[in-house]
Amino acid sequence: MMAVAKKDQERITYAWMYGAQARKDGKERAVPQSWDEYADAWLQGFDGEALTGGKTKPVSDQLEAELDEAGISKPV
Repeated sequence: MMAVAKKDQERITYAWMYGAQARKDGKERAVPQSWDEYADAWLQGFDGEALTGGKTKPVSDQLEAELDEAGISKPV
């Protein structure tokens, strides 16, 4: 396997997560144009496949609730 820069690995991981979420949302299996560069990772996520060369956890059914404003805001 080829070494991948940390920034690129993060983008690949995000593409995988967005693909997995699209499947859960009932969207069609078509890579959005914004993810063209990372289409393989997006499709792996959509198909429920493990990310090649990465360590990923399954996307939670509660992802949106976990990432809501309260979940990411710092306490005052």
